[in-house]
Amino acid sequence: MSVNNRNRGRVLIVAGSDSGGGAGIQADIKTVTALGGYAATAITALTAQDTITVHAVHDVPAEFVAQQMRVVLRDIGADAIKTGMLNRPEVIHAIVDVLDELAPDVPLVVDPVMVAKGGARLLQPEAEVALIEQLIPRAAVITPNLPEAGALIGRTIADAAAMEPAARDLLALRPRAVLLKGGHLEGDELVDLLLDRQGMQRFTSTKLHTRSTHGTGCTLASAIATGLALGQPLAEAVTDARRYVRRAMETAPGFGQGHGPLNHGHRIV
Repeated sequence: MSVNNRNRGRVLIVAGSDSGGGAGIQADIKTVTALGGYAATAITALTAQDTITVHAVHDVPAEFVAQQMRVVLRDIGADAIKTGMLNRPEVIHAIVDVLDELAPDVPLVVDPVMVAKGGARLLQPEAEVALIEQLIPRAAVITPNLPEAGALIGRTIADAAAMEPAARDLLALRPRAVLLKGGHLEGDELVDLLLDRQGMQRFTSTKLHTRSTHGTGCTLASAIATGLALGQPLAEAVTDARRYVRRAMETAPGFGQGHGPLNHGHRIV
């Protein structure tokens, strides 16, 4: 990843923590650091989580989430902001208020985390409305996987042919760009689509058949945010982020009994 300005690279991550260290805030900090950025955080929820499932969630009060954001933005600042697990509508409202107040022009990467790898639901149904109406329209890019995209547009995305119209419907929710991730489809080819109002770019690679997939969405979104914070154009940030995540999966340590974590500290090539 190229660094365009040594004074850039500050990423404020607003997300939940993962006690297992493979996803959430922990994965985000590792990713931003590995890619040459500076990670600050506002934690939205604490989870008792391992590679198998989310066992419990302890919510952080919405005003305290906002306070974490405010003190970071007023003192350190941010060149990009990334959101992850935002499980309650009041948290989304609080985040939007702070963005309006202190970071209206900072690029925002929204990873619409709804369901954990183990199947636990991480977004309350009533929070989906706030996500769609208030946060997504502020995003420089949203990064849904196919189940998340289906929840946002109200239909199942069953195959690769359905991805382009789905991406266009997601763009109609008014983010500046959509990265629709196709990793949930069957087959050996992985297809991701990046769509903005100037056009569509297709990213393809051979799918890795591995159980080490815990935190891939968090990691990809944070890698993109780091690229944007370092001054990269979006398509370049996506290209580098996909390469970083793939290598992190290829060199994963194999920990845990479920969906194992990635190797966030791999040597970047």
